[in-house]
Formats: sequence, structure tokens, C-alpha cells
Amino acid sequence: MPELPEVEITRLGILKRVGGRRCTGAVVRETRFRKAAPANLSELLKGQCLRSIERRGKYLIWSFDRGYIVSHLGMSGVMRVVDPKATEPVKHDHIDILFGDLAVRYHDPRRFGFLIWLPESQDPHDLPEIAKLGEEPFSDGFTADRLHSALANTSLPIKEALLTGKYVVGVGNIYCSESLFEACISPLTPANKLSTKRLERLVAAIRQVLTLSLQEGGSTLKDFVSAEGEQGYFTLNAKVYGKAGKPCSCCGRPIKKIVQNKRATYFCSHCQRRE
Repeated sequence: MPELPEVEITRLGILKRVGGRRCTGAVVRETRFRKAAPANLSELLKGQCLRSIERRGKYLIWSFDRGYIVSHLGMSGVMRVVDPKATEPVKHDHIDILFGDLAVRYHDPRRFGFLIWLPESQDPHDLPEIAKLGEEPFSDGFTADRLHSALANTSLPIKEALLTGKYVVGVGNIYCSESLFEACISPLTPANKLSTKRLERLVAAIRQVLTLSLQEGGSTLKDFVSAEGEQGYFTLNAKVYGKAGKPCSCCGRPIKKIVQNKRATYFCSHCQRRE
């Protein structure tokens, strides 16, 4: 699943190529997603300027003259900027948003993502799935003190708590495992048992891991490429994710793999202590 770095890289790539351009139409080949895409998207968008794209968690909010697109890549979605005349659509290329000689092409084999339109009278931040999101990891509001207070009432293991998105957004399975390793915190530790001091290490580790992934172009497991068609290389430098049975880079003991809430977790039981 695309996580914060992949979504941010997508945002930057789209803005670089078509930001400030006027939309010349859209081609909708499929409308059936987690939320239905508008069949009349071309009519809604034609002639409008793409003014900005904001990322909130894993959601993208595209601001046009008279409304917004809200999109989510789901489990397998990719958005690339292509020359629509030179690049024929292939299977699962569901939507093209046209900007003259370029198009933003939405590809989603599993269709767990979505792309919807909101009129300018509706604030996209009021959508229930966006309104409930936690702090952005690079915001001033994401501090150890605030995280400590927010986690006080949950005994969920810290990795499961982080993956809910209620406390910090965009830190999915890969980056959660890596951040907990960097902070020397066991993924099994009850969230409300972590001291402010340990959470300071975790906040710093999350920012460090996400920054590195942004520099590496995100993570490519199966489907993700950037808006310019480039793969990410973060997983090549991962220290625990996908490394079950391999020696820990710090102590040499084998990395363990467990399942938490149906998600694979990788960690070093020696370096990452519960206390």
C-alpha cells in the first residue's frame, strides 16, 4: 500500500508537470472504486486551472477553480503523468485527467482507491475520513508530549496503535516497523506504557525514516512508481522490514517476523525491548 512518502512523491510529481495548467477534459473508463468516480468528470473539470495539491495523510486534495478532487491510492493505485497520444492505456488504467499534451493517468488494479469531485462549497477537510486523521509527522503538533497524552487511554501494542492513523498519519506498515527499530521499541509494547522519553525517540525516528524514504523515492514492493514513472528504493535499505531470519544490523541476532492484526511485523527482539 502506498504510504506517506509515496503519496507525497506522487503529489510533487503531478504538480511539477501539470500544476498551474488548465484541464482540457478527462477520460473515465471505470467508475467503480471504493467511492464511485463521477462519470461526468470531464464536464466538471474542463477549463479549470489546477491551483494546488495538498496531502493530508494518504489523501490528496486537488484544488481547482470551482471545486476539488479528493483521491486516495488504496492498496495498489498509481498516478503517472504521461503523454496520452504516445502512451496507450493498458489494463487497469481507469482515468485520465487531461492537461493539453499531458495527462495524469490513474492506474489501480484492485480498485481500493478512489477519485471523487467536491464542489467549492464543500470543504474536503470535513470529509469524515479526513477529519478524523491524526497529526502530520512533520508538523509542529507532532510532539512526544502530545503523543504521550493521546496514547494514554489505549493499551494497544504501539505498532497497532500507530497504524490506526489516529495519532499520526501516513506511517504505514513498512515505515512503522523501521521507525520502531530505530527507536529501539518493541512493536508489542502497550502504547500507554511508553514514557515521554521513549516517545521522543520514536517521534525522531519516524521523521528520520520518512525523510530517508522521500530521498530514496519511496518504496516499491509491487506496484508503486512515481508520477514520472520512477521506482522507489527505500526497501533496499530497510533494516528490518522483509528481513526475517537475517542478522540484525546492530547485534547480529536474527530478525523476527510476527503477525499483528493481520499485518506482518519485523523486529529485533534483542535491540527492541518492551521496557
